[in-house]
Amino acid sequence: MSYDKELVAHKLRRWENYLINYKLPAWKELPDIGLYMDQVIALLGQYLDFIPVEEKNKPVTPTTINNYVRLKVMPAPEKRKYYRIHIAYLIMIFTLKQGTSINGIQQLLPVNAPEEEVKAFYTNYIQRLQEISLFYIEQTRAAAQDLLDQPKEAKEGAIEHFITQSILMSGFSRILADKLLRLRDADTQQVLELEKTSDERGYHPTIAPDKKKED
Repeated sequence: MSYDKELVAHKLRRWENYLINYKLPAWKELPDIGLYMDQVIALLGQYLDFIPVEEKNKPVTPTTINNYVRLKVMPAPEKRKYYRIHIAYLIMIFTLKQGTSINGIQQLLPVNAPEEEVKAFYTNYIQRLQEISLFYIEQTRAAAQDLLDQPKEAKEGAIEHFITQSILMSGFSRILADKLLRLRDADTQQVLELEKTSDERGYHPTIAPDKKKED
């Protein structure tokens, strides 16, 4: 099966337009009236409608939310009701989940923080998400310029190349994020000693001789 280049270009433009206009709700826009689980799931479905939904693997379920509470990634509901602070945590968790593990999320989000601190963190978070969305649009457009401008004239394999590039960039970004997350509360001297030991082991056989292995 081959790709319809014009259809792919259409999808890329649609995704770009979506991201340009996409904004997460501000703190004051989040409901604070006390919602039950089914209401929370419906609300998150509206806020996070860009996340692909598979019939047998919905991104937001009661089980996943209960697990986040059990793992103390977010505060527990009050008498089975979820308020603004809970919705804010869930929005951040489900958006971060697209690029890191639950362990990484636990390190990034404020744990057992007072509401004002969560409010400030969430406000900064949604601003960063919008900035990254615009940066991502620029990078995507640059990488797929020919396909977007003249889809019919795009070279054979252009779509597969772009998909591969997107996957590899995503992978490198996640690897770097994981490396940096592991530095939290790390013993600086111990990290440097481990790097020194790694360097002294010699060159990695599968990379160029002027490149040393990165641990």
